[in-house]
Amino acid sequence: MADQIPLYPVRSAAAAAAASQRRAAYYSAAGPGPGADRRGRYQLEDESAHLDEMPLMMSEEGFENDESDYHTLPRARLTRRKRGLEWFVCGGWKFLCTSCCDWLINVCQRKKELKARTVWLGCPEKCEEKHPRNSIKNQKYNVFTFIPGGFVLAVTIAREAIDEFRRFQRDKEMNSQLYSKLTVRGKVQVKSSDIQVGDLIIVEKNQRIPSDMVFLRTSEKAGSCFIRTDQLDGETDWKLKVAVSCTQRLPALGDLFSISAYVYAQKPQLDIHSFEGTFTREDSDPPIHESLSIENTLWASTIVASGTVIGVVIYTGKETRSVMNTSNPKNKVGLLDLELNQLTKALFLALVVLSVVMVTLQGFAGPWYRNLFRFLLLFSYIIPISLRVNLDMGKAAYGWMIMKDENIPGTVVRTSTIPEELGRLVYLLTDKTGTLTQNEMVFKRLHLGTVSYGTDTMDEIQSHVFNSYLQHPVLKVHSQASGHNPSSAPLRRSQSSTPKVKKSVSSRIHEAVKAIALCHNVTPVYEARAGVTGETEFAEADQDFSDENRTYQASSPDEVALVRWTESVGLTLVSRDLASMQLKTPSGQVLTYCILQMFPFTSESKRMGIIVRDESTAEITFYMKGADVAMSTIVQYNDWLEEECGNMAREGLRTLVVAKRTLTEEQYQDFESRYSQAKLSIHDRTLKVAAVVESLEREMELLCLTGVEDQLQADVRPTLEMLRNAGIKIWMLTGDKLETATCIAKSSHLVSRTQDIHIFRPVTNRGEAHLELNAFRRKHDCALVISGDSLEVCLRYYEHELVELACQCPAVVCCRCSPTQKAHIVTLLRQHTRKRTCAIGDGGNDVSMIQAADCGIGIEGKEGKQASLAADFSITQFRHIGRLLMVHGRNSYKRSAALGQFVMHRGLIISTMQAVFSSVFYFASVPLYQGFLMVGYATIYTMFPVFSLVLDQDVKPEMAILYPELYKDLTKGRSLSFKTFLIWVLISIYQGGILMYGALVLFEAEFVHVVAISFTALILTELLMVALTIRTWHWLMVVAEFLSLGCYVASLAFLNEYFGIGRVSFGAFLDVAFITTVTFLWKVSAITVVSCLPLYVLKYLKRKLSPPSYSKLSS
Repeated sequence: MADQIPLYPVRSAAAAAAASQRRAAYYSAAGPGPGADRRGRYQLEDESAHLDEMPLMMSEEGFENDESDYHTLPRARLTRRKRGLEWFVCGGWKFLCTSCCDWLINVCQRKKELKARTVWLGCPEKCEEKHPRNSIKNQKYNVFTFIPGGFVLAVTIAREAIDEFRRFQRDKEMNSQLYSKLTVRGKVQVKSSDIQVGDLIIVEKNQRIPSDMVFLRTSEKAGSCFIRTDQLDGETDWKLKVAVSCTQRLPALGDLFSISAYVYAQKPQLDIHSFEGTFTREDSDPPIHESLSIENTLWASTIVASGTVIGVVIYTGKETRSVMNTSNPKNKVGLLDLELNQLTKALFLALVVLSVVMVTLQGFAGPWYRNLFRFLLLFSYIIPISLRVNLDMGKAAYGWMIMKDENIPGTVVRTSTIPEELGRLVYLLTDKTGTLTQNEMVFKRLHLGTVSYGTDTMDEIQSHVFNSYLQHPVLKVHSQASGHNPSSAPLRRSQSSTPKVKKSVSSRIHEAVKAIALCHNVTPVYEARAGVTGETEFAEADQDFSDENRTYQASSPDEVALVRWTESVGLTLVSRDLASMQLKTPSGQVLTYCILQMFPFTSESKRMGIIVRDESTAEITFYMKGADVAMSTIVQYNDWLEEECGNMAREGLRTLVVAKRTLTEEQYQDFESRYSQAKLSIHDRTLKVAAVVESLEREMELLCLTGVEDQLQADVRPTLEMLRNAGIKIWMLTGDKLETATCIAKSSHLVSRTQDIHIFRPVTNRGEAHLELNAFRRKHDCALVISGDSLEVCLRYYEHELVELACQCPAVVCCRCSPTQKAHIVTLLRQHTRKRTCAIGDGGNDVSMIQAADCGIGIEGKEGKQASLAADFSITQFRHIGRLLMVHGRNSYKRSAALGQFVMHRGLIISTMQAVFSSVFYFASVPLYQGFLMVGYATIYTMFPVFSLVLDQDVKPEMAILYPELYKDLTKGRSLSFKTFLIWVLISIYQGGILMYGALVLFEAEFVHVVAISFTALILTELLMVALTIRTWHWLMVVAEFLSLGCYVASLAFLNEYFGIGRVSFGAFLDVAFITTVTFLWKVSAITVVSCLPLYVLKYLKRKLSPPSYSKLSS
């Protein structure tokens, strides 16, 4: 037969040799490396991928042109393109298919082109094009996603549908918030989702702004208002917004409809810090044109902090800045699911190979392809179809356990598909404001050099301040007769000579408190009280600040803390405008100070200053406060400042050095003329202005050192330490300033006390980035602090190098990060390290980061619920993350790994028995067990014990938290790997073989007893294997074991006709009398013992000789 089959040689040996030579020549021309790895047309040469080989360029001449080619740096090389049929065969077909699919996707998902727009005030119907609805959509699917796809997937679909329905309800809640809309007929209530471009919307104090608007009017007399942007950019300072002057000047609110005006707005874009537009009023002569900038805008998701505002809507829905900075939610698939998918593919391959082997051993006799399909069906139990259902039910159980845990109350599982991810995390990316900190500044320490005051001795300062104002009646006289020059002269002389005389502690405290009360940019604001509609509920909130309903507003919460402290010790800031400020003394006297000059804080200067004239004495004083590094060279020589700053920093306090210098009228006039001149210069204006200010900053009198604490969330330090010990690398991504971020990193022990901190210098081009990266590479074991701008530049040119270096750091702090940058960093980490990442935050600006990470955790905090609603897991406090990962993450991963492998074992063992049975009976494709037995085996006989593995735990929760080092083992993925899978495969083959051969050896004349003996032994073996796998027994596990055994014994009575084989089953029924005999019992017991006992012995020896890390602790 075989001789008649014609053999067609594919190619001659010579042709093959020539082809291999051609192939070798082609690859040597294309570059080094094996051909198999060259899949793409563009390949990156790796010869200089390591930064060690990057040359250190001492000059920047080579970097003048950013777009020039660098011979010293890695470059992409274009490999030779294949032609014709060769190209098609060697991967071209794949490229064509991909291109076609991409084209189809692009056609289906073509994005609408964004354009600039003209918006008519109060006339949405005049809009020429259709704009998106102003509704929030966090849902991932539409209705068609849930068309049922088979019974096995029904559980998954139902779970996803429930998750989706919850998201829909949360979105509905946000979209149903009511706002006042101004129309020609007056105010009407409108839902947030029904707001249109062109609507005039009124937003009250403490209300969320529903869409992007241009600010037209406010109830504040100054024509400006403060807004809170922490939901948008993470910054906690309040931003001052200015109304369009043309509309603010209108006498009444209704006049907005009596004018003909429109706003021209640029096309929607990502940048939240810039805006270009114009406001035009047509009905005036000549027409009024007013340019609009970022200070005239009110972005969606920010909160009005003062007054009531009216704005015209310019962007809605997905065109708003906040939504454009939020990435689309993606389907998250856990690493364990991906690993199980790989193993399932291996099992499918095994199924095909086994079927082909059986057909081959048959000798391809008869219609072999039909036999092949029969074998594929017979061995199909190798594929664990019930695995998906078991895992999904397990995940639902883990989610329920997490939400019911009394130690982490308020925790919500919003994505029930990835609880195992909590046990595999390597990188934790956290927000700062509201996540690590409470965002509440508290004044903690005042140091005067010789004496230090803490929170418990503040009453002493209060009495000193009180006494100092009682002892200086002259201050009262002059405060009443303001600017009385003759009597002010002697006082000024006596004060200017004071540094020579040793001052009393009381006078030094008085000077220090007065300096802190004057040197700032805080504004006190008084709110309208009862009787104002919609604001009565906030009356209590206002009461918190003072008895007189006063709130302080400033660009930095530190400054507010300092001014509140001066109020608590008796010196109160009562009013402030651009030209003056007033302080109230403990006796009720009001002191007025004229503001002559103001030098705001910048991150370069690290200090701020103010020049004031006391109206009562005409004395001019220059006050300055700033960071110790900037102030130490400015103040007079002292021997305590550096040491005390170090002490306070170690306590986690933010330090500020306060100093003053008294100026004569002549000195000030000289300074002012030089300062004005510098401000008018065209070239190097900034440098000249700085030089003039520096001329004043000499030999200043050091008054005091203050320490303010940004209170950390409860138990942040021990939690971060626990996570670090667990092998998790923590990165802090914040929109806050560099100094603040560094200070919190130290105080929260994100950076340990002994570690150095490398602050990455600001870089703007490729050359600077290259030099700075080389400088950073030489540092070892130090934390990295980098700003968003520098990060952007480095990622543009040296993405791989930067990520590689940063991953070696024990901690990384990225400050001044935009929401999209946060998400970009998470994505980079996932791509470069292939490790699991977790992002945690509490504000709207953290949503993108949370959705980009493998596992997103949201905290319900002061910044609202936006992050918590978009996250996979929602917690109420940062410290809960420790238990969530160490206990629930561990249990979920370990349990799912055991459950997954056991379900596979259950299918493999019965397939092995079928294979043995078929091979013994001349490779016949006859089923060993009838249909109902197979269904019962996968369900009522073994389901409960196998599923009870979701209650198993290897370590007690207390132990897992006490020894976080145990978590490191989980990240290595040893609970489920090809190694453990192969061990289970070998166990299945061994047990399947023993069970089948044992039954065949022990059966007597009655052929049918093979089925009864082997199936009973199989069920007992499965129940014993579950018992062998369990590490900690739960009463429900015992119930499940006995329930399953009871079900099987009961079913033996009425399933006797199923215990036959093939056609033999007709008329060959199970003899009930036989299964009650001693023969049956000892045969079943013998087979079961042989199949299970060696495994129990091996497990015992393994625990004795090579115990797992956790068993050492529990013993």
